[in-house]
Amino acid sequence: MESLQSRGPGDMGFSETPDELEWNFTYGTQGEGNGSLSGFWYNRNQTHLFGVLLAVTGNLIISISLNIQKYSHLKSAHQGSQKPYFQSILWWCGSLLMAIGEMGNFAAYGLAPITLIAPLGCVSISGSAIMSVTFLKENLRSSDLLGVTLASAGTYLLVAFAPDISQDITARKVQYYLVGWQFLAYVILEILIFCILLYFYKRKDMKHIVILLTLVALLASMTVISVKAVSSMIILSVKGKMQLTYPIFYIMFIIMMASCIFQVKFLNQVMKLYKTTTVIPLNYMFFTTSAIIAGIIFYQEFLGAALLSAFMYLFGCFLSFFGVVLVTRNRDKEHLQQSYIDFGQIPGKQMLDKIQPEANGQTYGTLPDESNSTKSSGREKKDI
Repeated sequence: MESLQSRGPGDMGFSETPDELEWNFTYGTQGEGNGSLSGFWYNRNQTHLFGVLLAVTGNLIISISLNIQKYSHLKSAHQGSQKPYFQSILWWCGSLLMAIGEMGNFAAYGLAPITLIAPLGCVSISGSAIMSVTFLKENLRSSDLLGVTLASAGTYLLVAFAPDISQDITARKVQYYLVGWQFLAYVILEILIFCILLYFYKRKDMKHIVILLTLVALLASMTVISVKAVSSMIILSVKGKMQLTYPIFYIMFIIMMASCIFQVKFLNQVMKLYKTTTVIPLNYMFFTTSAIIAGIIFYQEFLGAALLSAFMYLFGCFLSFFGVVLVTRNRDKEHLQQSYIDFGQIPGKQMLDKIQPEANGQTYGTLPDESNSTKSSGREKKDI
C-alpha cells in the first residue's frame, strides 16, 4: 500500500508490477455487513450492478427486436408480399433495436465480470417467450411459466453469488494476462481441439450439432475475452485514463472482430441443419460455459472465491440452463400442429391425413404427404 500512496497523480495506477496487480481485487472478507446484497456489498459493487442492469436491459431489447422481426415476416407472408424482408421498415426497426441491445451487452462486459454477464443471456430467451405470447398471440404453456420462473431464480443466484471482484482492466493488465502460463496453456489446448474438430467438419464432412456448437463456443471464448478488454479500455479512456494509444487495444479489437465473424459463420451453418428449438438452448449452454471458463482462466475471476459461493453460482447456472430448455422445448411442434386443419370424424370414412392451408390465401392446399394418401387410397380399392 505504501507504493500506491507514493505514486503521483499522473501515474493513475498504471505502473503496476505483476505482484501489485492484485491490489484492487476486492474479494469478500469476513466482517460486518458483508453478506450477499447487503448494504456494504451494494456500495462496493455499484459498478457491477450497473453492468448487470445494462445486460438485462440489452437482452430485453434484443428479445423485443426479435419479436418485431418475426412479426414483420408474418405480416409479409399474410399479405402475400414478394418484397425482400430487408425492404421492410418494421424489420429495420427490429434490427436497430438489436444493435442497441448488443451495445448494452458490450458496455456491460466492461463494467462487470464475464462470469456475471455471460449467463444473463437467458433473459433474452425468457423475454422473447413472454412477448411472443403477448404480442404474437402464441400459446402460453405451463413449461413456459416454469422455465421463466427457473431462469429468473437462476439469474438472482448468479447476481448474488457471482465473483465479488472489482478491477480496472488496463492495457498493461491485458498484456500481463496474455503472457500468463494459465492462458497460454488454455490457448494451446483450445487451438488443438479447434483444429481437430475443424478437420472432422471439413475433411470427414461430420456436421453433428455438438461439433458445430463446440466450434462456436471455442470462438466465443476468445470473443468474450477480447470484448471485455476492448470495452474496459474504451470506458477507461472515456473517464480520462487513455488506453487507446496501446497496441494491445487494436490487437484485441482484431481478435474480437475475427472471432465474431467466424462464430456467426458456424452458427448460421448449424441453424440451417437443425431446428431452432434445438440450437438455441444448446448454444446458450455451450456459450455460457465457454465464457465462464475464459473469465476464470484469463481474468482469474474466481480467485479467492468461497466454496459455497461457487456452488451457489453453479446452481444458478443450472437453473438458467434448465429454464431455457423448458421455454424452447417443443415450440416448433406446436406451430406445426396449428398450421393444419383437421377434418374431424366423417361417417363411413377413415381419414388418416390432414389438409394444410395455403400460406398466402384462404384456399386449401395439398396433403402433406402424398405417399401416405396414395397408400390409403390403394387400401380402399383393395377393400372394395
